[in-house]
Amino acid sequence: MNLESQRRDYLSGGLRRRDLAADPLAQFDRWMQQALEAQVADPTAMAAATVSADGQPSQRIVLLKHFDERGFVFYTNFESRKALELADNSRISLLFPWNAMNRQIKICGTAEPVGKPESAAYFSTRPRPSQLAAMASRQSRVLESREQLLVAFNELDERYRGAEVPPPEDWGGYRVNAHEYEFWQGRPDRLHDRFRYSRSSTDEWIIERLAP
Repeated sequence: MNLESQRRDYLSGGLRRRDLAADPLAQFDRWMQQALEAQVADPTAMAAATVSADGQPSQRIVLLKHFDERGFVFYTNFESRKALELADNSRISLLFPWNAMNRQIKICGTAEPVGKPESAAYFSTRPRPSQLAAMASRQSRVLESREQLLVAFNELDERYRGAEVPPPEDWGGYRVNAHEYEFWQGRPDRLHDRFRYSRSSTDEWIIERLAP
């Protein structure tokens, strides 16, 4: 297996400073709309990186469910590895890898749990099997077998047959308050365009071009 020769050139259009929105959330919204229009696979899928108490980073894919001026929202089990690490260190990094468009967006910030009413409102919109799965899975815990998970799922399916599935007590949302954004556009010859938004001392957004 020769991975050294696995490469391609990025022939997409560039990203210029004058084309960027002054506010990074507006720029994110613009790129998300374009990703949706381009039918990028799983455009809301983002890698979420957290850090353990001993400094070990860990990443996993989660789905963005909402964003506005307050932050970026995803949902998980509060006993999962990511949630336990966020309880100790609220710093988090998100990455949207839109390879089909030769684009990436990185967001750095801090995460805090959303309120129970907001989590419950979202939970009620999930398909019933997804609701049951959220309740059945003791996320990040060791499983003896897949059958153990399926047994728990089926027992819950029977218990709530004909009834509304309540939101689990150990499940809910996190909102990421961003303090830094980076927008990356692939260009030919590895001369990519990168722009970083960061907060100034006066709480204004500073836009800087970074070397690729």
